[in-house]
Formats: sequence, C-alpha cells, structure tokens
Amino acid sequence: MGCFNVTTNVNGVPYLSTTNVTVTDTAVDFALGFRRIQPVGYFTVRIENAIPEGTTGTLPVNITLNGTSRPLTFFNGTPVTAADITGTGIITIFNDRFNGILQITSALAA
Repeated sequence: MGCFNVTTNVNGVPYLSTTNVTVTDTAVDFALGFRRIQPVGYFTVRIENAIPEGTTGTLPVNITLNGTSRPLTFFNGTPVTAADITGTGIITIFNDRFNGILQITSALAA
C-alpha cells in the first residue's frame, strides 16, 4: 500500500480534493481517495468534480473517507443534497467517526 502525503494548513487541518463523483439512484458520492484521516476533526475539501447536470437535486450527498461512505449533513442533521452543492469549490467538514457525525461547517453559496 502506498503512502500519501496529506496537505495541511498551518494549523494542521487536512486539505483534500475529490477524486471522483458517482451518482446512483439513491445518492451522490464524493470520493476523497485518502485513508488514515483522523477519526475526529475538521478537514477542508476541494470539490474538483461537479455533480453532473441533470442529477436529481433531492439525492443525498455522501463522502467516502477512510474507505467508508457516510452521509454529509447540516448542523441540524438534515442531509446535504445534490441541489445544495452545485459546481466546484471549497467546503469545510467536521468528522466524528465515533459519534457518526459528518457535518458541513461552511456556508454554501447560491
């Protein structure tokens, strides 16, 4: 297995880029392509691959991290959907694998 260098900011927050976006009948999945990300903490994601045009806007968004795909939610637990993430850009996420939290912490612009 190869070793990956994860870029971090001055405070050690990982900066990851999407490697793939997959759309199925039940969800949109953004793959990050990195393993060994800390089980609790913040990370920044550069969404390089836009969700394809024509994707149903109500599909929930999942993030594949450390080989596991999990739903991305807002503060109140509401699922982030394809309609919430349009185009490409940067988002910040809080991950708490122990408590099942994968929550977007940055505001999404229209």
